[in-house]
Amino acid sequence: MNWKRVILHADLNSFYANVECLYQPDLWDKPVIVCGDPESRHGIVLAKNQPAKAYKIKTGEAIWQARQKCPGLICLPADYDKYLNYSHLMRHILSDYSDQIEPFGLDEAWVDVTGSVELLGDGSYIADQIRARVRQELGLFCSVGVSFNKIFAKLGSDMRKPDATTVIDPEHFRDIVWPLPVSELLYVGPSTRRRLARVGVRTIGGLARMREQDARGMLGKWGDVLWAYANGLDQSAVMKGHTSHVIKSVGNSTTTPRDLENDDDVRLIIFVLAESVAARLRQYGFKGRTVQIYLRDNQLRSIERQTKLKEASDLAQELAEKAMTLFSQQYDWKHPLRSLGVRACDLVTAHDLVQLSWLEDEQRRQRQRHLELAMDQIRSRYGYYSIQRGLMLADRPLSGFNPKEEHIIHPVAFRSDA
Repeated sequence: MNWKRVILHADLNSFYANVECLYQPDLWDKPVIVCGDPESRHGIVLAKNQPAKAYKIKTGEAIWQARQKCPGLICLPADYDKYLNYSHLMRHILSDYSDQIEPFGLDEAWVDVTGSVELLGDGSYIADQIRARVRQELGLFCSVGVSFNKIFAKLGSDMRKPDATTVIDPEHFRDIVWPLPVSELLYVGPSTRRRLARVGVRTIGGLARMREQDARGMLGKWGDVLWAYANGLDQSAVMKGHTSHVIKSVGNSTTTPRDLENDDDVRLIIFVLAESVAARLRQYGFKGRTVQIYLRDNQLRSIERQTKLKEASDLAQELAEKAMTLFSQQYDWKHPLRSLGVRACDLVTAHDLVQLSWLEDEQRRQRQRHLELAMDQIRSRYGYYSIQRGLMLADRPLSGFNPKEEHIIHPVAFRSDA
């Protein structure tokens, strides 16, 4: 295996569901899903074990749909503390083969073993060793892709499951990769797939054989990236385990306990989320220059919109008012809303110099800042619910959640989805 780089992608199969089965061994041969809470309307499939996959149950579908496919389905709530623990144990195994480990969610990671193959054996041998250790030490199953870049390593780990090693080498990748549907290529989402299908591009090979300028003309700068991926030209490095990702935005979203039917409902949720976002910004030492909102109606159609602030801010009042103005301009209430999100983007450090305005009331802003800092301190000492805006009391079942502490966020590395 005389490659310039040897990259592995390790993927723990049916991770959440199999971890739960470790704690209840009698469930291994029964169809099991890990799901959200249907009472709080987070009732979707998060993971399924191998017997459940036989019923064509899909991640992301509603629990009631999964139960229609499999009446005897066993539904278990998610326990993220367990999954975090096993994720750390998996990283510990990988660290025996390289210090270049880049997580991709809790259950996946890239590993650059280029510097290890002379001592430990080729990429395929190392992949088999990792799979065997995961079985023996953790009781879980792992698929590993071996290739000369990150994109094809990830593709390899997806091709054969469970518990398999797949090698995609530089000499034969066209025979292995190009016949696959273009949607199998990492970061080709549904929108990109549809746009490519309009010009007859349905396979990875079809994308690879396009002229690069045509891909760019159709997909913008992202077309260059995907064209390079399809042709095996990905040169992105695997980040070392201690490397931290740059924070580019701070946000929170929620699926609400009931549909939002009017502006008053939306205003309440926006203020709850904006308080969380502002508190995180102050915690990290950032201010946002752009506010973004995410909306999903009860027909499961989603939109995102964003707008600039007059000046960078870490104040919930300003973020919420701008988000509400943006919402009023962009949403026509054809359908009630199911989910809502608020995000601060285009971040600057809170210590950047600010050009004061003769027109803005700086004293009012300072008073607002002191108020929100005092709220941070009170909540830190006595808990989130110790101090609330009067607005939150208008509908406690709707506003009674703590997005900063109760909504677990697991960052995903590399790039966002296309």
